[in-house]
Amino acid sequence: MNHRRQAVRGLAAALAALVALTAAGCSSKAKTGDGKQTGAGGVRTGEGVTDKTISLGALTDMTGVYATLGKSVTQAQQLYVKQVNAAGGICGRQLELTVRDHGYDPQKALAAYTELEPKVVGYTQFIGSPFVAAVKPKVDGLDKGLVLPQAWSASLLGSPYIRVLGATYDVETINAVDFLVTEKGLKSGDKLGHVYFEGDYGENALKGSKYAAEKAGLTVVEQKIKPTDNDMSAQVAALKQAGVKAIVISAGPRQAASLVGVAAATGLKVPVVGNNSAFAPQLLGTQAGPALEKMYWFASPSLPIGADTPTAKKLVADYRAAYPSDSLDNGIVAGWTAASVFGEALKKACENKDLTRDGVDKALLTLTSYDAGFGMSHNLGDPKAPSSRESVIIQPDKKVTGGMRTVRQPFVADAAKSYTP
Repeated sequence: MNHRRQAVRGLAAALAALVALTAAGCSSKAKTGDGKQTGAGGVRTGEGVTDKTISLGALTDMTGVYATLGKSVTQAQQLYVKQVNAAGGICGRQLELTVRDHGYDPQKALAAYTELEPKVVGYTQFIGSPFVAAVKPKVDGLDKGLVLPQAWSASLLGSPYIRVLGATYDVETINAVDFLVTEKGLKSGDKLGHVYFEGDYGENALKGSKYAAEKAGLTVVEQKIKPTDNDMSAQVAALKQAGVKAIVISAGPRQAASLVGVAAATGLKVPVVGNNSAFAPQLLGTQAGPALEKMYWFASPSLPIGADTPTAKKLVADYRAAYPSDSLDNGIVAGWTAASVFGEALKKACENKDLTRDGVDKALLTLTSYDAGFGMSHNLGDPKAPSSRESVIIQPDKKVTGGMRTVRQPFVADAAKSYTP
């Protein structure tokens, strides 16, 4: 375990060093501050905004561990931008979305952030909790551009500029464990396995499982892995030997598929529940597909793409028309939700005649009950809190639209209500 802790410290140190270098390289750049201008329509403008355009950034992963998610998030946001522009734009300006693929590599992620920072008003997407956490000092200190990440670590809370949409991983995991206890037979005295990525995401989810376990009288059996670990055979063997009665996985879709597939093949047929980023419906076409449908569930900060809501149905039709060869997944929901929240903040900022970064940030604080159309109401008025504590429990099912079926509607576990992220 020591060498793994050292690896995590090494990654943190490397990220900190890169942030320091990028900050030093940009220290001479002029900030908006006193340089704000009044543009078309008497609206104040700053970085990323002209009389004709509003520039947004997307820092995504289309080639790394979250490639499937990144592609869906990005295409959903590109679709949003296209539709908004076709309807006349926002504040008399057309939206422009600049996408950079970091491949879940810290150096590429920080380089892409540094490149786009002076050119955009903010970011509709930033995948990777460790990378968002690494730039947080710059965002909070000098940059102050709004970031709506596809990352749910509680370490991102507290910033007025980096806003988590939905329950943080710890709260989400508490809700997931509650599902195992109330509906899958997990009981006091049982052992609960938890397979998790080293770093921000996995460590935050582990806090949730430990808290929930303490409340329910469970014992957590930990298995820490790296994002590059794709074969879960060793982890399944260890959990089977420990006698776990259920498993939580806080990792990527590949790891979840391997875990469930190996567990089923070796006779460890216990319920497995994942965090929201631990499933992609494309997995249903793999050898692990049948096992996933029988013994896997995951928690989500929204209803799935195939939900029976007007917004979901329209988005499915529009997405299929725009990307007919691509499958449907919840990355589309996450991307669309973030883009629509950012768009709503821009509209409010326009009403206030202030499209500077400061104006957009302040406008976001007024969104205290925003419904993106997927079953959740988001309160963005308190930077110290996630926008929601609710989770939806979803089961893979290739027979339904998007390959995902809702088995438990939005809820908050009693333990999650009393927990402080």
